[in-house]
Amino acid sequence: MHSSAEENYLKAIYKLQEANGEMVATSALAQVLGIHMASVTDMLKKMSTKKLVAYQKSKGFKLTEKGRLAAIGIIRKHRLWEVFLVDKLGFRWDEVHEIAEQLEHIHSQDLIDKLDAYLDFPKTDPHGDPIPDAKGIFAISKSVLLASLTPGSQGKFTGVTDHSSAFLNYLDKIGLSLGDTIKVKEVEEFDKNYTLLLKGKKSVVVSFKVANSLLISE
Repeated sequence: MHSSAEENYLKAIYKLQEANGEMVATSALAQVLGIHMASVTDMLKKMSTKKLVAYQKSKGFKLTEKGRLAAIGIIRKHRLWEVFLVDKLGFRWDEVHEIAEQLEHIHSQDLIDKLDAYLDFPKTDPHGDPIPDAKGIFAISKSVLLASLTPGSQGKFTGVTDHSSAFLNYLDKIGLSLGDTIKVKEVEEFDKNYTLLLKGKKSVVVSFKVANSLLISE
């Protein structure tokens, strides 16, 4: 059993490795967690003695297999709780992250397995992120960034890469929900703004930043 602080480190390291490659710099982790580097170094030493991370001089550190599986378990709990909060308690998708941050530290594996079954083994969370199964296996995603599509292409809106409340609220404002079909009508050459056709053939113009934060399954 790991402390809440250790679990926060494990999840942060996992996401940094996923985004930036196998090795993670102490400075990058300190920036993500908002903690002084000295404190991060001390925690990594403790985690190393527990064989959760491995350090390579001048290269940084990475999760061991033990650490990787622990991190995936935390992510699984977080995303299952988000599904529960949205589907069963009626929270909005922009409200659940902070609550799930607290619930993910519950250590009862029996509870999580029963929660998974109660929710009928969901494959994705309310933001479209994949939920690993009890063995730590993620379903293979075939989604691509909307910004990679050319005019005339269309697909189903499957997820986001920006999980901020401001961005999720913006999507609600323009009437875009997971599962909606999006068609790229036009891409402005000058500023790369995207003109999209949404459900009901509603036309909306979004920035490249928005288009590069939406995941689409063609």
